[in-house]
Amino acid sequence: MFVGQKVVMKVSTPACPVIDPKELGLPACPRNIKITIEYDGSNYCGWEKQNNGIGIQKLIEDAVFKITGERTTINGSGRTDAGVHALGQVASFTLQHQIPIRDLGRALDAVLPPDVAVLAAEDVSLFFHARFSATSKLYRYSVLTGRAKAPLLRHRTHHIRHPLDLAAMQEVAALFVGTHDFSAFCKEAERIGDCVRTIHKCRIIEDGRLIHFELAANGFLYNMVRIIVGTLVYVGSGKLGKEEIASLLNGGERKFSGPTVPASGLHLVEVFYE
Repeated sequence: MFVGQKVVMKVSTPACPVIDPKELGLPACPRNIKITIEYDGSNYCGWEKQNNGIGIQKLIEDAVFKITGERTTINGSGRTDAGVHALGQVASFTLQHQIPIRDLGRALDAVLPPDVAVLAAEDVSLFFHARFSATSKLYRYSVLTGRAKAPLLRHRTHHIRHPLDLAAMQEVAALFVGTHDFSAFCKEAERIGDCVRTIHKCRIIEDGRLIHFELAANGFLYNMVRIIVGTLVYVGSGKLGKEEIASLLNGGERKFSGPTVPASGLHLVEVFYE
């Protein structure tokens, strides 16, 4: 051995035996399951379990119990209010039952009522949480314009009989993009906390008589989307201007922004993760 030469010693480590928990009388390791759900919120009191009606969360928990015999807590990516719809709500829950994930997804879809569907189910890491792992969400609010009603869209849109100035709304919508204090765009009860949020996208799309308002953000305050849409509708109706909106985005007061539009036009489109 030369002076200064490093000596590397290799120590063999015996392989750790794999033990089946059942051999020790222990329950199987829990699985963490992620599901993507579509639902028509017209007949429900929202996502969360409530005493005054049926919530989507409770509906799915009961469906899981019916299929597996296990009680578990379904964690949603966020709450949706009564009457709000979802095209891509995400939820996660743990389960001991070893039913194949493909069969679980099909069974849930079969057990749930026609206005709720499980679009996808997958086993995920135990570190995944539908709410806390989410990085952003995309919502869409749909407004129907014109004098005539559209009965088949009555639970999916908010009907406004007068025309809206699309160009004015699109110009103001750009102001919402970025990080702002949204105190003027949330229910008063939320103002006790931090009202700073970052909106990544706020765009308005015209589709015949329909006008779609799309907002994506790292998080939303209670009624935030519905108040922003109500404010933009006021802009399109000539009741608010660009300068007033700029002031509201600097920690303005709720009483100076637009109304909270009805829940029927709101859809949770997608939840994003790393």
